[in-house]
Amino acid sequence: MGDHLDSVRSFCSRGGGGGRARFCCTGPFSAASPGKRWVLATVSAFFFVSLCISIFIYWNDVYDIAGNYFFRAPPPPPPPSTPPRPAIKIDFPFNCTNRDPAITCPTSNQSATSQSDKSSAVTCPQYTRWIQEDLRPWKRTGITRDMVDRARDFANFRVVIVKGKVYVERYQNAYETRDVFTIWGIVQLLRLYPGKVPDLDLMFWCGDRPAILKREHNHVKHLPPVFHYCGDDESYDIVFPDWSYWGWIEVNIKPWTIMLEALKESNKKTKWKDREPYAYWRGNPYVSPRRGELMKCNLSKQHEWNARLYREDWGAERQEGFKHSNLEDQCTHRYKIYIEGVSWSVSEKYILACDSMTLLVDPKYYDFFTRSLVSKTHYWPIRTSHMCTDVKSAVDWGNDNTDKAQAIAEMASKFIQEDLKMEFVYDYMFHLLSEYGKLFKYQPTIPPGAVEVCSETTLACPGDGLWRKFMVDSMVTSPKATLPCTIPL
Repeated sequence: MGDHLDSVRSFCSRGGGGGRARFCCTGPFSAASPGKRWVLATVSAFFFVSLCISIFIYWNDVYDIAGNYFFRAPPPPPPPSTPPRPAIKIDFPFNCTNRDPAITCPTSNQSATSQSDKSSAVTCPQYTRWIQEDLRPWKRTGITRDMVDRARDFANFRVVIVKGKVYVERYQNAYETRDVFTIWGIVQLLRLYPGKVPDLDLMFWCGDRPAILKREHNHVKHLPPVFHYCGDDESYDIVFPDWSYWGWIEVNIKPWTIMLEALKESNKKTKWKDREPYAYWRGNPYVSPRRGELMKCNLSKQHEWNARLYREDWGAERQEGFKHSNLEDQCTHRYKIYIEGVSWSVSEKYILACDSMTLLVDPKYYDFFTRSLVSKTHYWPIRTSHMCTDVKSAVDWGNDNTDKAQAIAEMASKFIQEDLKMEFVYDYMFHLLSEYGKLFKYQPTIPPGAVEVCSETTLACPGDGLWRKFMVDSMVTSPKATLPCTIPL
């Protein structure tokens, strides 16, 4: 090997081959001999070929890994992914552009728009169990046409449902717009569950006190069925949700879905322990003697009953645009008092939803959900005969046992927020009307004096102001995909 290197050095040092070998004269083989030039040429050729082969293999590896990215234009972007297909939702048409009083209901039958017969896995609130009790007087006899006709003397209006459409016959005016918004609620139920409510015929009373008293009807062979907002132990009225769930325009109380959310947000503003440590009530004290007695429990120079009571002047409120009567602004005290007026009061649900411990003054009447309330779980009982002292002792107890008092307040709010949401109000209506319809001994027909009602005719479209606004805000815009909740056993 030493001889070979010497020959190469000799070749380069002599400049053998002229300029052709000068490329090696500064390298390690600069001393090569001229006789060995072929060795250098062979080595150089071998090295060059090897280098080319290596480069070729390298680029093939790159191509295999990265494709021909370096040798062609970049590929076009992939097509956009297809979004998931939304669930089918049918929106009911609602067109108020024509304000002509002669406008008629849509000709399409909404009963054909029901999406599914899939049963609901949701269990109804416990108060739905009272439906059977309210209908018990007619379980044995069923309901005949004569019974319903006899109920006319006690009713403001008649509702007949035939093939998914609502027909109304009016008999006497109701107070304010109670009848209008009650009928509106029934129309919305049929929009929520189209084709599911059976044909039926019912009479509705919109007054304060129950209409069908037991002392007057205990021995009547044909007991008239009458729907009403409340009942008591001395009557046979069939209890139905009141009009305020769809709005009470005369006192600017918004539809229940909106109010429920407003009350929920209001409860977040002031923590229970930071609220005023007194019992609060605001309302009309002149509608019943008991409310007049309650006002005697107000703060005075002689007594501190731990109560802060205020008279509501609805006339002044209307003139001032209801600036001081928003119910969601009245959740500022640890305790709130519920006391009936002429009979039951729609205020109960708003009071219970306020995150305040409700002081419930001896109720005589009940509405459709209050029979599920439990004393000292959802409210604190107050005796009418010891009203002031009971209010004071309840507030004193609550302020000494803040955790327990707050727990009662929160249980009531939870009941209202979860068990009395509008979905369950409609489900109660559905089950009540369905069970009522099963009792019929005749096929309901449209009375000669009845007119078809729907969202477009006698209801939302002809209205203005709060009338129309509250109806639009509470309108059911599409049917529910499942059946109502299941009544608990």
